[in-house]
Order: sequence, then C-alpha cells, then structure tokens
Amino acid sequence: PPFGSFAELSLTRPQTIFPLADSIPDNVAAALGNPAMSSWGALTYRAKFQPGQSVLILGATGVAGQLAVQIAKRRGAKRVIACGRNQNALEKTKALGADATISLKLSHDELVSAVRKEVEAGIDVVLDYLWGAPAEAVLAAISQKGLAHESHRIRFVQIGNSAGPNISLAGATLRSSGLELLGSGFGSASLQEIMKAVGEFIQAAEKSGFHVPTKTASLRDVEALWTSHDKGTRLIFQP
Repeated sequence: PPFGSFAELSLTRPQTIFPLADSIPDNVAAALGNPAMSSWGALTYRAKFQPGQSVLILGATGVAGQLAVQIAKRRGAKRVIACGRNQNALEKTKALGADATISLKLSHDELVSAVRKEVEAGIDVVLDYLWGAPAEAVLAAISQKGLAHESHRIRFVQIGNSAGPNISLAGATLRSSGLELLGSGFGSASLQEIMKAVGEFIQAAEKSGFHVPTKTASLRDVEALWTSHDKGTRLIFQP
C-alpha cells in the first residue's frame, strides 16, 4: 500500500482517519499535529493568509512557534519575523526560515520601537502565542497617531496566552490603525475547516518535512515528565 501507517483524530463522532506516508516518522507525526495546526489553521481560516504577505510570530521559540515560522515560510510568506525571549532558540529560528528576530527581553519602549519598524516595512499577519505584556507592546507598535502615516490591514490572530490571560487595549489603538483582532481555536473555525486543514498540513509534511524537536519517554514516566519546563521540545510518550 502507498501509506504505511495512519493517524486517527477523534474530535467528535464520527472519527476521521488520515493516511500518513512512510516518510513521516511516527514520533514526528505524534509531535506535529496540535502545535502545527495552531498556525496552519490560523493562517488559513482566520487570517486568510496569501503568499507574498509578511508574518510576525509572537512566541516563536516554543515548539508551536518554531513550526509557525516554518509553515509561514513554506506557504510563501515574503518576510517572517520571529519574536521570543530565549535568545539561543530565537537565533535558531533563522535556520527555520525567519528573516528577522526581535528579543522580548527588550524594555517595553525598545520593543515597541523594534516592532514598529517592521510594521512600517509591512506586516500583514501577527500570530500571537503569548498575549499579556508582549501583545500589548505589539499592539502599541501598530497604533500610530496623526495623519502623517497610512494605515494598512493587519490581522492579529490570538492563539495562546502563556504570558498572561488579559491585556489592556486602548480604543485609540483600533481607531488609529487597520488592526483586526481575531482568535483561533475550537469554536472560531468549523469542524469541517479543521479537518480540511489537518489534511492539507499532512500533505505538505509529506512533500517536505518540518523540523520539530522531540523527546521520547516511557509512558510510566508520564507523571514525572508531564509538567516539564522544556518548552522547546515536544514530549512523546510510548508504552
């Protein structure tokens, strides 16, 4: 048969089964699904991303963020800007396709200034895995007062909130920009759209693999490792 294994996704009844090519190792297949879909689905169904557009990824050093860099670039992003706190991991995103990086260790004003330069150069989509203070800085960079600047459409897609569950958002931010605030997750896209996106991503992974750091462990160690702080590696449990 053309495929040697199958991935089964049971979100609701009936179950949906996707064939996996032998070119995708089992541990990689197990690691890819959820973190990869966070950006593939967000770009496809929420941001309506088109090749040639530029993407800023807020929280690019985790597994989902690293995959977001690769996915945006593979899908034809003109420019990918990776933002994160871990400087070593941030530097590695360049090999994954990032055209520029911005450290989230900068002061608020420095971060706003750095992001604003990218906004002025042209950002079309923001994928946000962090929320909290980093999101506030990016939103402040998007907002520019006065008549001297020309606003363009920027789709800010909120995906995760590892930096905080809430933000403070001034109404002027929306009035002074082409900002569109969106969310991506179960409920913001239909089950049919999610299933279609999963199939599309699997096909893309078959043609050209995606890099995802994994660590394999025995299922008996699940209690000890479940709360591991190694956010740059996808943990895979095996019987």
